[in-house]
Amino acid sequence: MKQIQKILFPINFAENYEALLPWVTTFADKFGATLYVLYVTQDLEEFASFHVPHGNIQDFQAQAVKAAQEKMGATAKEFFKHFPKLQTRVAVGKPAEKILEVANQEGVDLIIMGTHGRKGLEYTIFGSVCREVIRGASCPVLSINPQKV
Repeated sequence: MKQIQKILFPINFAENYEALLPWVTTFADKFGATLYVLYVTQDLEEFASFHVPHGNIQDFQAQAVKAAQEKMGATAKEFFKHFPKLQTRVAVGKPAEKILEVANQEGVDLIIMGTHGRKGLEYTIFGSVCREVIRGASCPVLSINPQKV
């Protein structure tokens, strides 16, 4: 049987990631895996070409990272306290790229993530982080639509 020692669970605080927790728990418990919970905040430096003073963007970025770290701490206490092997991370950048980067750096065996099931114009505008991760991952990706669990 394939051993899964490290699981990456990228979350977006705005989405219904709690619905995926039974799946994450099942896999983590079954294999005694280390669970990496990752939140990626957008890199605001991408917007530096707008007429916003550069210092303001850096300050706002620092505030966003600090707020995300605080939210991650609260989330870990509320939803992930029963995981004996837990690593939480907040990263800055493009979500799909950072998810793949962390997965490769940590030698992750499985990525479990939610998908939105976007279609049409919404899909065209926002794209799919999950799709990019599936295409670029060097390990299996379990994608779950949280609204259908």
